[in-house]
Amino acid sequence: MRLHCDVEVVSRHLPALGMRNRGKGVRALVSLCQQAPRSAPRPACLLVATLKDKRGTRYEQLKGNIEQFFTKFVDEGKATVRLKEPAVDICLSKANSSSLKSFLSAVRLAHRGCDVETPFSPLTPVKTSEFEKFKTKMVITSKKHYPLSKNFPYYLEHLQTSYCGLVRVDMRMLCLKNLKKLDLSHNHIKKLPATVGDLIHLQELNLNDNHLESFSVALCQSTLQKSLRSLDLSKNKIKALPVQFCQLRELTDLKLDDNELIRFPMKIGQLTNLRFLSAARNKLPFLPSEFKNLSLEYLDLFGNTFEQPKVLPVIMLQTPLTLLESSARTILHNRIPYGPHIIPSHLCQDLDTAKTCVCGRFCLNSFIQGTTAMNLHSVAHTVVLVDNMGGTEAPIISYFCSLSCYANSCEMLK
Repeated sequence: MRLHCDVEVVSRHLPALGMRNRGKGVRALVSLCQQAPRSAPRPACLLVATLKDKRGTRYEQLKGNIEQFFTKFVDEGKATVRLKEPAVDICLSKANSSSLKSFLSAVRLAHRGCDVETPFSPLTPVKTSEFEKFKTKMVITSKKHYPLSKNFPYYLEHLQTSYCGLVRVDMRMLCLKNLKKLDLSHNHIKKLPATVGDLIHLQELNLNDNHLESFSVALCQSTLQKSLRSLDLSKNKIKALPVQFCQLRELTDLKLDDNELIRFPMKIGQLTNLRFLSAARNKLPFLPSEFKNLSLEYLDLFGNTFEQPKVLPVIMLQTPLTLLESSARTILHNRIPYGPHIIPSHLCQDLDTAKTCVCGRFCLNSFIQGTTAMNLHSVAHTVVLVDNMGGTEAPIISYFCSLSCYANSCEMLK
């Protein structure tokens, strides 16, 4: 039985000698071995082999030789086996949690002298191909190196396939459940499958320089909500992002340069963790009102077609309020749960795209719309100039749910 993980062997004599261990593990194959066939039982042992030392280091006589198991973080792929002789701790990390649990169960049985049902591994040097199966990083930057006849290593955490001429996402990639970083930049991908959202550990997604025209609602409502930190959609053909995009609230870095964006999602202010935002060279005429709720370290909006703030407001007030308007305001103000399983989907879409008044209340179709200039330094520490004239201001739209709200805020619009 073999376990692929990071291993650090720590001698418990080091502190007495005034020395410290490195605190870093190396990629290894840990094998539970037996020195002779089952017909002539011999004590089980552990063999720790690395790519540099394929013959490995052997730890003999497991029976009665384990002082303690440390398994508090076994669900995170971490555990430690403390041997009595030699006085070392074998620290295991970055392992598949289910494989680690099975491996530790077999080691416990060997320690107790019980029969181990899992087959023992041979005491032979590990082949390089064995490590290839457990690679965690693969970078492919040309079409000729793209694997067509064999699968990607299952344990990959970082996969880059750039300049490979891909027109769609290879479905084999979506079976790589350990993926944390996926780089599909410089291809010809037109659409993302919703199953990308099944990569539950995905933190970085790079789609720079493709042919994407949208980012689907399904992806915005997938497990990416909890995992995705960095998203690069630069150099595509995206005109707008859905309002549900703002449910990706773990995002810290967002790149949207060189698209065809005509607007930001209205609720972009909900991306409270966002620190880096770049949307240069798009077609943005203005910024949504919730943009002022962002707290960025870096902002680049250079080369957009920002319009001059309008002097006169757009008045869309309805008196009295319609039943739809009144009901929508009540639902949103009181945060009453809603969904397509409760009300028709077109009403859900209306509620999702409701406007936020400067007073914090919501409005649907009855509002006053005003435009004013905002200094972008109010939302970002570092601001790239908006134009070649040295400006750092951009027009922002504000909404007012009533005439009194507009009157109270008229100073802001001057």
